[in-house]
Amino acid sequence: MAAPAATRSGGIHAQPWLGIYLNDHLAAAAAGVGVARRMARKHRHSAYGGELARLTTEFVQDRRSLLWCMVSLGIPVRHTKLRAALTAERAVRLPSRGRRQRTGVNTLVGLEALRMGVEGKALLWRSLLAVAVHDTRLQTGRLSELLERAGNQLTALDSLHSRTTSALISPEDPA
Repeated sequence: MAAPAATRSGGIHAQPWLGIYLNDHLAAAAAGVGVARRMARKHRHSAYGGELARLTTEFVQDRRSLLWCMVSLGIPVRHTKLRAALTAERAVRLPSRGRRQRTGVNTLVGLEALRMGVEGKALLWRSLLAVAVHDTRLQTGRLSELLERAGNQLTALDSLHSRTTSALISPEDPA
């Protein structure tokens, strides 16, 4: 596979796949922030509240970092994809048959959804590091920090998941 040709500004020529890829990740990030905010609100008075609030703040910062990368590369935001992702995230929250179940299982599934999102985000930062080798508009140091933070987020989500699972099996400590 040939390396992308460099432009005079030290960047790669506009690649259609890169715009599609980054907009897909931006849409997923918007939905993930929605899930994280909802979970942080739901658990604000629980043992999970502080950690979920911290993760939500980081997810918002990560989404802003992705936007900065897109602006740096001259890739426009596809607002249609963003709206579709936000609509889908909200639709998932709708209660079935007028009842909203508030169980530890909902928390467990939410944590798993966030974890899958963070795994995807880590792969995004790795991909952008590969692009940065050929494009000086991206900051490899910042991308490396974001990749490391994604690893820390995975560790935090794994811990929350384990605690939630333990609470579900233990009758003394409900989630």
